Amino acid sequence: MDSTFRQIPPVVLQALKADLLDGDRVALGRAITLIESKRADDRKQAGLLIDAILPKTGSSIRIGITGVPGAGKSSFIEVFGTMLTASGKRVAVLSIDPASSKSKGSILGDKTRMETLSKNELAYIRPSSSGTIPGGVASHTREAILLCEAAGYDVIIVETVGVGQSETVVKEMVDYFLLLMLAGGGDELQGIKRGIMEMADHILINKADGANPEAAKRAAKAYRNAVHLFPAHEAGWTVPVATCSALEKTGIKSVWSEIEAFRQLTAGGWFEQNRRLQRIQWFHALVRSALELNFFGKANIQEAISEKEALISARKISVRKAVQELFES
Repeated sequence: MDSTFRQIPPVVLQALKADLLDGDRVALGRAITLIESKRADDRKQAGLLIDAILPKTGSSIRIGITGVPGAGKSSFIEVFGTMLTASGKRVAVLSIDPASSKSKGSILGDKTRMETLSKNELAYIRPSSSGTIPGGVASHTREAILLCEAAGYDVIIVETVGVGQSETVVKEMVDYFLLLMLAGGGDELQGIKRGIMEMADHILINKADGANPEAAKRAAKAYRNAVHLFPAHEAGWTVPVATCSALEKTGIKSVWSEIEAFRQLTAGGWFEQNRRLQRIQWFHALVRSALELNFFGKANIQEAISEKEALISARKISVRKAVQELFES
């Protein structure tokens, strides 16, 4: 990471804040790099920066986009984001790439998959590695959202790795949760957890083009029938199920119309109440993260863990007893 982030002088941090609030894309990139750092000194500086820009946050609409592999999430965002910027909106895309469980590395190729949008002056695309965070959400995505809002972006899109049980992490940081699906493959409701569908504020069957329009319509009908069986939406919202084609750029405008309708429906208090709840959820998540960091940061902890692993492997101690002794030492 950029060495200028080491023990940033107050005047430099203040300049970074000023440039960020002016909408400087380079400053935004540097700020996100800072909050993603795992160094203790960087984390402290990141905290100061977040506190400083907090009053300038909260004005955007935050949209989470997830879907089965191959559903065309990046292609959809490319067309959707370009449509929004054409109307004068500034769009930030926080795209989470899957990390290898072995090397911990990721490809971070979303800028190449959104070539047109990445060149748009009103758009900002930031790919990040999911690391080991469940649901494919980078650990500091919430803070990146705040930084993008402070930089003046009207729409924040969080694109996740894919569908999984821990996709609730995304739901807990966005205002509107869009689920992209595909038609075909037999039973339309197979291959996706019911819990993900229940969390969706909008279900969209993508790739309704070529020979697929009729199959997409059948899939949409199946999903509508399924949605009626789910518990009612907390905000009294009727979850729309529709088809679209990112390739042919059809059905895209109606997505934004639904989002605007959702904002109007929830403007009576549910919208802000949901964000307050999300901030509390974030607080508890950070407490758990801090406890983990503090534990693994203890002196000689790795050596103690290795000793317990050897005893567990040799069946000389139970796993429960090993954990208990580890915390009591």
